[in-house]
Amino acid sequence: MLQEKWVLHIVHALLAGPMGFNAIGREVGGLNPTTLTQRLTRLETLGLIVKVEGDGTCRACYQLTEAGAQLEGVIGAIRRWAGAHLVSDGMTGAVASAAARDARA
Repeated sequence: MLQEKWVLHIVHALLAGPMGFNAIGREVGGLNPTTLTQRLTRLETLGLIVKVEGDGTCRACYQLTEAGAQLEGVIGAIRRWAGAHLVSDGMTGAVASAAARDARA
């Protein structure tokens, strides 16, 4: 499940706190609403996120469960590895910018 495209991006976005559907889509960027719905449903089924009542900015928000929040270390390790190895290997353009941004986060 974690290897599916967009899953770790969604979890990474939710590490900042609860977000609505559209906010997750904007934060992650590049995925269509159907794919986002599928990934959120799958993450909810696996017990990594829960859907909670909105805070006024959205009707329903998604937040990480305790198990989902424990993925922070995994995501951080991947970011550090990418920053140390991928950026220094001569990547250019958007890929290099994204890797550099994530390495700083």
